[in-house]
Amino acid sequence: MTMGPMHAMRGGAVTPPRTSKDVRATLRRLVGRLRPDRWRLLGALVLGITAVSFMVSGPQILGNATNVLFDGIIAKRLPAGTTMAQTLRFLRDHGHAQTATMIAGLHLTPGVGVNIGRMGAILGVAAIVYLLGASFNYFQGYTMAGVTQRVMSGLRRDVETKMNQLPLRYFDSHPHGDVLSRVTNDIDNLTTTIQQGLSQLLNSVLTVVGVLAMMIWISPLLAVVAVVTIPLALVVTLFIARRSQVQFADQWRQTGALNGLVEETHSGHELVQVFGRGEATVEEFNRQNQLLYRSSFRAQFLSGIVQPSILFLSNINYVVIAVVGGYRVASGLLSLGAVTAFIQYSRQFTMPITQIAGQMNMLQSGLASAERVFEFLDADEESPDVLVAADAPSGERGGRVRLEHVSFRYEPEHPLIEDFSLDVAPGETVAIVGPTGAGKTTVVNLLVRFYEADAGRILLNGVDYRDLTRDAVRRAFGMVLQDTWVFAGSIRDNIAYGRPEATDDEVVAAARAAHVDNFVRTLPEGYDTLLDDEASNLSSGQKQLLTIARAFLADQSILILDEATSNVDTRTEVLIQEAMARLRVGRTSFVIAHRLSTIRHADVILVMDHGRIVEQGDHDALMARRGLFYSLYNSQFAGATT
Repeated sequence: MTMGPMHAMRGGAVTPPRTSKDVRATLRRLVGRLRPDRWRLLGALVLGITAVSFMVSGPQILGNATNVLFDGIIAKRLPAGTTMAQTLRFLRDHGHAQTATMIAGLHLTPGVGVNIGRMGAILGVAAIVYLLGASFNYFQGYTMAGVTQRVMSGLRRDVETKMNQLPLRYFDSHPHGDVLSRVTNDIDNLTTTIQQGLSQLLNSVLTVVGVLAMMIWISPLLAVVAVVTIPLALVVTLFIARRSQVQFADQWRQTGALNGLVEETHSGHELVQVFGRGEATVEEFNRQNQLLYRSSFRAQFLSGIVQPSILFLSNINYVVIAVVGGYRVASGLLSLGAVTAFIQYSRQFTMPITQIAGQMNMLQSGLASAERVFEFLDADEESPDVLVAADAPSGERGGRVRLEHVSFRYEPEHPLIEDFSLDVAPGETVAIVGPTGAGKTTVVNLLVRFYEADAGRILLNGVDYRDLTRDAVRRAFGMVLQDTWVFAGSIRDNIAYGRPEATDDEVVAAARAAHVDNFVRTLPEGYDTLLDDEASNLSSGQKQLLTIARAFLADQSILILDEATSNVDTRTEVLIQEAMARLRVGRTSFVIAHRLSTIRHADVILVMDHGRIVEQGDHDALMARRGLFYSLYNSQFAGATT
């Protein structure tokens, strides 16, 4: 437990909770996030209604063109110079009563062919109507794209804010890969779903309403035939969707677990190879990858069969309409143009359902991702800071830190620190040593308020932590950890991380104090040298010196040094020790020591065991006592004398 949760491996195979999805709650939250853009959504609705109005009038106009063409072809075959009455009488007298009935309602001039002028005018109107419909549809899509990106931008902002409000306990109990999957993959997936699905849903509803109105206007009977397929389509869609929803939720859970394994294996690649765990890791990856394959296959298959099912119903509907419509044309009850227009409307009527069915995998996947993101946003945050915080204590150059009867446990049933008391004077160097699991890093976590004490209190320059904001407490601390951390950016930016407003002269001065300046000036770009997120162009010792320079420049009154020399060579260790010695001057320092020879000159050495201070004093006094410290110290040098 010495390393504590702060250093625990977070990429472990922690299985995400298998909770059933609450689709209604997720939809309500998504709608709630759209509410601030309700006026833009209203505008998109108006644009959509206008676009659909133009688009649904197109088939009717083209139906009129069909009538003109059909009338012209029929009229051309009739004897010129006769009237319609004479033509109909002739057909009935010669046994063509059905044909006479069919053409009785047509507007024919026997002997005259297709009216090209009228046909051109109708087609011109149709082109204008479709162009206007497409234009309004474009503006609606533009508006919806803006709404989507604003909503998702706000969601990303909330996620980033949440990241800074979650306690360290959350990240200790969740694999890195799963957390990253929630805040990247799931948000991207949700963005795609809303971007494409919301506009399509709006257009589909409007299209169904508009097309249904036109079909009823053309033929109520055929409209009833077309509407019969809607309940069937809904039943099929809902039946399959309920089953695919479970699989999509499992798919994204498995994605998070697999990402966690990949992140863990990548970060510990060297250890995996050294310990010969390559094959075992590959087997575990294959196992989890197979689980992801199965859930993904089931989800995609189930959602994929929706569209063919709806298309089958649509084709059945098409056949019925064609048969019934053809009979009514032959009976003279409908024109051929009306039937052709109705067939187009029937296609447009089932198309929205087909489109929704085709996007069902995206909708289901998006809802699964949305729930995972909302679960992250609903995670318990750090307890709120005091409403009226005390002023940040300035005190002396080195801060005074006092712990009074502090108790803490990570798990309720496993106590760790019990009745811990400590009083550190300004400028003192306190070394904390002890066997693994003694609670050394836990003390540090409590000092910087990553965790809250269960009992007792901690004071900074006489002010209780509970009367200060976390930011006020943490601004008093500088940290140099064993695990160096650098980010993608220049060396100058990395040094100035704690004080972005620092001048170049101040950055260089901190670098010189930490023995960084010498090697930086040998680099082609000097302080402008760009580092990647792993700083692969720097050695371990150089990265460690860089973090010390960062602490120099930040100039906090209290330092926490977590064995910063354990991963470097002897020569670099000397440089780091010299740099840290300068850094500690005039500051209160807490040093977590594993190499006990490095803390000989500490003012106070705390020897911890099972969360308690079992020994306390300077190096000489503890050695003379021949207790736990004496045993630990000699154990490090026992091998050197043999």
